[in-house]
Amino acid sequence: MKALIIAAGYATRLYPLTQDTPKALLLIAGKPMLNYIVKKIEELKDIEEIVVVTNDKFYPQFLEWSKSVKSAKRIRVMNDNTKSNEERLGAIGDIHYFISQDKFKGDLLVIGGDNLFDFNLNEMADLFKKKRKSIIALYDMQKKEAVAKRFGVVLIDKDFKIVDFEEKPAEPKSTLIATLCYMFSNDDIEELEKCISQNKKPDNAGDFIKYISSRKDVYGINYKGIWFDIGSFEQYEQADKLYADKRWIRKLKSY
Repeated sequence: MKALIIAAGYATRLYPLTQDTPKALLLIAGKPMLNYIVKKIEELKDIEEIVVVTNDKFYPQFLEWSKSVKSAKRIRVMNDNTKSNEERLGAIGDIHYFISQDKFKGDLLVIGGDNLFDFNLNEMADLFKKKRKSIIALYDMQKKEAVAKRFGVVLIDKDFKIVDFEEKPAEPKSTLIATLCYMFSNDDIEELEKCISQNKKPDNAGDFIKYISSRKDVYGINYKGIWFDIGSFEQYEQADKLYADKRWIRKLKSY
């Protein structure tokens, strides 16, 4: 299994902070955001390589980062060759780009480069091995107003199978959302080409989740604890403050 970190966006909502620095390399408690994600992936013994896909503008910065970061896993940076926000491929486009360029076949862990979390990915991997189906990391936002028009909303049955998925609904059916943390089976990865051909230009990774979950069994694992989707100054400041908290220093010092 390989891990793919999606870090090819231009984060225009965080300008001027991200005008010359990619969002995934912004500092959280003094360390690049990406470092924390890499450390979480390192918990998975089955991951043989971590691939970070980025754009042409920030490719040199990610290359420098890859030379300096210490990791037990092999890290490779891939350039999707886009040069502006208008050209961006989107999450699905970058997953497809990686698969096409690498001629990749196999199971794939996909994580957004702006997702910070403290949950253990081994729980996700155990469910994946048990079900042999794609697994999504879910998070309960508690309030529907925190979900509406912002996240992919999920309904699951008693066996944690996804029975409904809506991408950024105005009136969400639940407070349970799909984070950008997926473990895809090889069988479902092979469905990506069909998803793209049947949709004009699927962008959000949730578009693919909706596609496969309407045709196959896809499961979710409901995580508790810390999760941030860094998409605003407020979220960035909250994450930085929490990760810098003295109660977290021992837990995070190796990052």
